[in-house]
Amino acid sequence: MDQTPGDPVDAIIEQWAAVRPDLDTAAMEVFGRIFRLSRAMGDRMEKAYADHGISRGEFDVLATLRRSGEPYTLSPRRLSATLMLTTGGMTGRLDKLEAAGLLRRSPDPHDRRGLRVTLTEEGLRLIDEAVGAGLAVQAEALTALTERQTGQLAELLRQLLTVTAGSGPSS
Repeated sequence: MDQTPGDPVDAIIEQWAAVRPDLDTAAMEVFGRIFRLSRAMGDRMEKAYADHGISRGEFDVLATLRRSGEPYTLSPRRLSATLMLTTGGMTGRLDKLEAAGLLRRSPDPHDRRGLRVTLTEEGLRLIDEAVGAGLAVQAEALTALTERQTGQLAELLRQLLTVTAGSGPSS
């Protein structure tokens, strides 16, 4: 019978079994792998976005504007809430993206104290390229699984995420 080769989490589980055989490490097997997978894929995604001159955080801002649909405009407050960032953290990202010509800030015509953040043509072009590059990195990683396994994994992770963290939009 074929068996998947061991990974670093297997070694950790074996060590715990040797010193604390009374522990049920099933949850550690799952979450240890999720954590390591998240870090490894995060590094790959960061590289894919860096090839387009943006960081993961900047990608998140541009992707949120892109997903909002035409005219690709949101308030800074709405962006901050969607990305779970402080207004100070958001301002820094917006400053950098605006200086790069990827978005522009303008007065909100419906609220004289408010601002609107809009993707520029260059920002739209760049985010469309970057999202494609990121999806290619993710798809390549999934080639280790069958289409059925990918669907099963997505459903299992959806269930787990729903009960542990709730659900909401992300990049």
